[in-house]
Amino acid sequence: MPTDSVSIDPLAPDPLTQARATLERIWGHSDFRGLQAEVIAEVLAGRDALAVLPTGGGKSVCYQIPALLRPGLGLVVSPLIALMTDQVEALRQQGVAAARLDSSLSMDDRSAIWRQAAAGDLDLLYVSPEGLAQPHLIDRLANLPLSLIAIDEAHCVSQWGHDFRPDYRALGRLRDLFPGVPRIAVTATADARTREDILASLRLEGARVFVDSFARPNLQLSAERKVNGSRARTDARVTELVLERRGRSGVVYCGSRDGCERVADTLVAAGVNAIAYHAGFDARARDRRLERFLAEDGAVMVATIAFGMGVDKPDVRFVIHADPPASIEAYWQEIGRAGRDGEPADGITLYGPSDIAWSLKRLDSRPMVEEVKAVQVRKARQLFAMLDGATCRPQAVRRYFGEASADVCGVCDLCMDPPTLSDTTVAAQKALAAVQRLGERFGRTRVIDHLLGKTKDVRADEAALSTWAIGRDISPDGWREIIDHLLFEGLLVEDANEGKPLLQLGEAEAVRAVYRGQRTIHTRRAPRVFDASSRSGNPRQRSRDGRNVALDAMDADARAVFEALRAWRRERAAEQHVPPYVIFQDKTLLDIAIRRPRDMAALAHIAGVGAGKLDRYGPSLLQALARSSETS
Repeated sequence: MPTDSVSIDPLAPDPLTQARATLERIWGHSDFRGLQAEVIAEVLAGRDALAVLPTGGGKSVCYQIPALLRPGLGLVVSPLIALMTDQVEALRQQGVAAARLDSSLSMDDRSAIWRQAAAGDLDLLYVSPEGLAQPHLIDRLANLPLSLIAIDEAHCVSQWGHDFRPDYRALGRLRDLFPGVPRIAVTATADARTREDILASLRLEGARVFVDSFARPNLQLSAERKVNGSRARTDARVTELVLERRGRSGVVYCGSRDGCERVADTLVAAGVNAIAYHAGFDARARDRRLERFLAEDGAVMVATIAFGMGVDKPDVRFVIHADPPASIEAYWQEIGRAGRDGEPADGITLYGPSDIAWSLKRLDSRPMVEEVKAVQVRKARQLFAMLDGATCRPQAVRRYFGEASADVCGVCDLCMDPPTLSDTTVAAQKALAAVQRLGERFGRTRVIDHLLGKTKDVRADEAALSTWAIGRDISPDGWREIIDHLLFEGLLVEDANEGKPLLQLGEAEAVRAVYRGQRTIHTRRAPRVFDASSRSGNPRQRSRDGRNVALDAMDADARAVFEALRAWRRERAAEQHVPPYVIFQDKTLLDIAIRRPRDMAALAHIAGVGAGKLDRYGPSLLQALARSSETS
């Protein structure tokens, strides 16, 4: 018999009383969190609802408990077999009578499930949207009393969302097929436009909408620009990041199947228990790999986005994007698979201009109406603007989802080491004008040569252009960074041109706003100046053999202080499970070791010591500095 064959007691003063008792008995929690209680109360009362709750926020409980307490069978529509399998197995472990109907089951298994349902021995039945398209399944469900209909991962309904699935659009007909049965749609990521589309598509007119905070305070987010877009360098950087977290379970997302296997092989060669996972493996192979990941401590899954939806492994300590996702919605959902247990976890994204070019090319190849395509392109650009921006990352994401009052997190890379913004509007105007004057016919290297006046065998008509050699004050690397930023902002775009990308102007009105000075361009640092003494024009490196010249010139006392400060930094990093460089970079500790500030006011004048770090680390750092100075 089902675990909870009882229905709501009409004599109970509050329907949530039984709900809380069920929560404690089956899940072992004494009370609900966030908006769970309000959502459950709405469904228990027989009313429709849309719940947008963060990853790890207990969305499934919002329909599982009402399904247990209301009379009849709870029907759950879920998009992936892996997701259904995971949830059904978890429920069975907790003693709940749950089953799934999918293409992997034999006819005997299907018949047994229908017999259970007809006898009233099932609490929850999971089906796919494709399955619901089959008339025979609808006919059999029509003969059963349903307690509710839950539509999981409801963002898949919306063409504005990041994971649109056409089969979900047909789920609106459930209102007519099962009149009077309350329906609840749940998802972790949906902006205002997507929420409106979900309500309209599912015909949830009048449904109450619950949107919880998207805050995930246990996640420490960071992003790094890829170095020259080299696959080898990106793979090496991913390996470094994973090895810094050796022994911890994590997920590495790659943009292609080949990339998954390549990165997994690289990690295995480095001694990591890495597992490749993508849709190119057959179902049995994917199941085995998923079982390994879920069962083995310290396993690292290297996967495409085919992996992860609904997989509830609570102790994932990091998610690394070797290639960035398609939108902020996808980013937040994938990053959110780390730290579901509430303990500290990392979300790290590597990104570069070639990634946004690839994202836009992929969108352009997909069959969709122009209005939808324009929205998806804008979403992609918003993601890259966030990654390359200077705003606290969680704050930027939460405000994207409508949390206007979201405050800074204090722990992401931008909060821990706030960048100094530089106004590069004039340089941006020069770069845009150069692309325009050259007829949008060249790639970035050729455009940079034009700005520097270094084009070989330059034609007279090009040398006569107003943009010829107007950028000699900035180094080649400086111009590359500016062009990269303009690509992220959408002011420049790259035409693939059969593997030889050409720079072109972006949206015309936005470009005109920059020309007119109505739009200011800020980059994280001032462009590096042109160095005539170097062959390339880039500033000469200030280090040799990986060491800073200033460090080489230090006396023994200062060097001892510097090493003591590095030891202090390692201890702080170990306490927080973060890389040491996010506490303070070497150049900051080096400056402190040389200048030896005696109080907080003097420490505040050291480059790299912002107000947040001063408050957080100042007293401890000054104590460590005093101890090291006494012994040196």
